[in-house]
Parts: sequence; structure tokens; C-alpha cells
Amino acid sequence: MNIPVKPEISWADFEKIDIRCGTVISVQDFEKARNPSYQLEIDFGELGIRKSSAQITSLYAKEDLIGKQILAVVNFPKKQIANFYSECLVLGIYGEDKKDVTLLTASLPVKDGLQVG
Repeated sequence: MNIPVKPEISWADFEKIDIRCGTVISVQDFEKARNPSYQLEIDFGELGIRKSSAQITSLYAKEDLIGKQILAVVNFPKKQIANFYSECLVLGIYGEDKKDVTLLTASLPVKDGLQVG
């Protein structure tokens, strides 16, 4: 699998991205999404609870996501997907066919809202 490297960015570009750890507190099927997806509510501690749409249905059952700590970009503007507003971008690693997405997680429990750096 040959994946091209994206263009180089500066350190200042990277510093603009706010990646935080949060705990999934609710999961619903997102029936109006074009591709199979869940609607997640994620607790980011002092940042509050944010919603996200995630195409992670092939590897994760809803019940397995509750309580899972995941990483997400929290400083994107809200994005409307059908009748839902996504407030953060959950991060994952694409499988070879881009349908299987493995979530990025903390290897040990951390306080919700802590920043990746």
C-alpha cells in the first residue's frame, strides 16, 4: 500500500491543532449519514461535552465504545452532517480499504480534556 506523504507543515501549523483526550459517554446509530456511522457524545472535562459523527461501525460495537477514552481535534468549526452538527473530529487510523478505522486512544487512563503535545 503506497500512501503519499502530505506536504510539509511548520511547527506553527502543528501548534494550531488542539487535540484532546475525552471519554465516550453515549453512542447512537446515525441513520441519516451517507456511510455507516455513529453519533458520539464525548466528555472533554473542563471543555465540556462535544458531539461527533464517526465512521467506525465496522470495528466497534456501540456498547464497546462507552467509557473508551479517544483522541479528537476540538478546535474545528462545527460541521453539519445531515441533521447533525459535529463539534470535534475523532482521530483514527484507516485500514487498507478506508472502511476499517482504528481509534486513537491513550495507552493509560488520563484526565478528560488533557491536550496532546
